[in-house]
Order: sequence, then C-alpha cells, then structure tokens
Amino acid sequence: MLIADTIHKTYRKHRVAVPVLTGASLAVHPGEFVSVVGASGSGKSTFLHLLGCLDVPDAGIVSLDGQRIDHLTGRDRDRLRNTTFGYVFQFYHLLPELSALDNVLMPAYIAEGVLSWWGKRAAWRKRAMGLLERVGLGQRWRHKPREMSGGEMQRAAIARSLLMNPRFLLADEPTGNLDSETGDTIVKLLRTLNRDEKVTVVMVTHNLELARGTDRVVRMQGGKTTEEARPAGPKFLSLVG
Repeated sequence: MLIADTIHKTYRKHRVAVPVLTGASLAVHPGEFVSVVGASGSGKSTFLHLLGCLDVPDAGIVSLDGQRIDHLTGRDRDRLRNTTFGYVFQFYHLLPELSALDNVLMPAYIAEGVLSWWGKRAAWRKRAMGLLERVGLGQRWRHKPREMSGGEMQRAAIARSLLMNPRFLLADEPTGNLDSETGDTIVKLLRTLNRDEKVTVVMVTHNLELARGTDRVVRMQGGKTTEEARPAGPKFLSLVG
C-alpha cells in the first residue's frame, strides 16, 4: 500500500511563501485506479510528485508497504523512481533524437551498467517491442517523436513507463494535450493496463468525465482531506479545505 499521511508542501520565491498542500492524505491500495481531480493550481500535481518521490514534503510522511520513503537517500529514491514507479506526463518528455523504441528503452539504459546492458540488451529490446505492440505502436517503433501524433507520443510514454514492470503508474494530466476522443482512448488504455498488467494507477486530471470511470475519485481543494461516501459506485474520496 502507498500512503501519504498529512502532507504539507509550501513553495517559496524570495520572501513570498505559497502553501500548496496543508495536510493532504491518501491511501492507495494494490490494483486500484485512482483519479485526483481539482482546479489548476490546486496542488494535485504536487501531490502526485510527492507520492512518486519526485519531490519531498515539508512535513508529513509518504510510505510504501509500511516503510517510509520520503526521507530516503537520493540513490534509494532514484532506484524507486526507476523500478517501482512509472510516470506519464502531460508533455510526454520523449527525447526528440531517439526512436520510439529507444525512448521506451531509456529506463533500462539508466538501470543497467555498460557491461550488463550488452548481456541483457536482447531481452530488454524484446520487452520494449512487446510493450509497443501492447499500446498499438508495433509498426511505429522506428519513428521519432516529430513523426508521431500526440496520441502516439503519449502511448509511447506509457510503454516507457511500464518497461521496468513498476507497481505504480503515476499519470499527470495524461490527456491534457490531446483532443477528447484521443484522451478517452488513452484513459481506456490505462484502465486496460491496470487490469491486465496488474499495475496500480494514480491519475491526475481536470476532466471529471474521465475520472468517473476510475475506481475512486480524489478531489483536491485547499490541500486537506476529508472522506465521504459516494452516492453510488466506487468509493469517493474528497480532498477539501
């Protein structure tokens, strides 16, 4: 289980302090697909980044399977980001000079040393090609980002996020740069991967319609958490000030 307990985060610029999270909490259970929704600037992306060790809270605890992870050393946090968490971002973050296949392989390039890479490269390439097939890009593996549509780039980013077989997939506005039809397709793909690959998904989105198809909806407002029963369907968790 991934737990954020009473998380606080304040950003500072010179003497100006901007509190973003002021006690947000969330428990993510294995196999769930959880959405975090809220207005722009509400802190939902910050919350996601703290869950995935991309940033550290000012106060509060992030733990995984009962072990605190927010105060780990840089090396240990790097390892978690490489193997336990997969990330999908609004702007794809594909390297423009690399093919779709090489972009998907990037986590393995980082994880392996030079010698171990040469011994395992065939297995990694097979897995990467399998993931590209899984997301519908089996025939596009040679293409660079500039030769791909927005939806194709996001599918390549999803394949990259799954390469290391992570337990958690953290998606930050994965449909933000896409039209509504393509966005629906991406969320359906995430749901399919959640079910078939047994990966737990936490998705940040401003689109309530997309969020309604997930197991739980987390509403971010004011940076604090209260929980209430949802009228029907999966449990509803509201983050309110």
